[in-house]
Amino acid sequence: MNKKYWMTGMLALLLVFSAGCGEKPAAAPSETEPSQETAAMLPEEPQEQPETPNDTNEPSEQNSPDTSATNVNSGAGGDNSPETGSEDVTSTPADSNKANITLYYTDPEMLGVKQSSREITYTDEQDKYKKTFEALQQSDDADLKPLWSEAITLRSIGLDGGELTIDISKPAEANLGAGGEMYALDALRQTFFQFEEVQAIELLLEGEKVESLMGHVELEHPMNRNP
Repeated sequence: MNKKYWMTGMLALLLVFSAGCGEKPAAAPSETEPSQETAAMLPEEPQEQPETPNDTNEPSEQNSPDTSATNVNSGAGGDNSPETGSEDVTSTPADSNKANITLYYTDPEMLGVKQSSREITYTDEQDKYKKTFEALQQSDDADLKPLWSEAITLRSIGLDGGELTIDISKPAEANLGAGGEMYALDALRQTFFQFEEVQAIELLLEGEKVESLMGHVELEHPMNRNP
């Protein structure tokens, strides 16, 4: 009998113990989920904004047309043609006058005076006389020999009141014999008297009047067209 009561008491204790153990404890906060206070203390991470290319709203400077040069050109009547400098303008040649003149030479044996013609180009009247004298010193024809050597230097030449003054410098090698000196003076007269404006020729040697050019023939001062 006592054993029965004892067993009954033990069962009751077990029921009470099991009832106490059956209550579920409150769930502990999860370590993986931060509390509201912790979340409030953390700085908010900025949200990444999608990048917008610059050329979607504003055209880039590289792609925008440069209208400044166009406006400058169009402001003057729309003439966009490039300006040409003064060097592009075709200038008139200085030697714009031409003339066919008669010249006088001698033959290789120096037996007389021979006539020829040539075209000269000159700028003015003084240059015409200069080019004429230079033509007397040159010949492309083997049968025509100049009586005025290229060794002779023309110092000056000019016309004043119908008188043509010719000043020369002559080395000894340019001297001729008596016949050659006479032919040279005759060639000079006939060549320059073809110009109607020339009425007399004054021939000077080193700026001085001399009695004879080469020592054989008397030199007139001046040599007139109509002696």
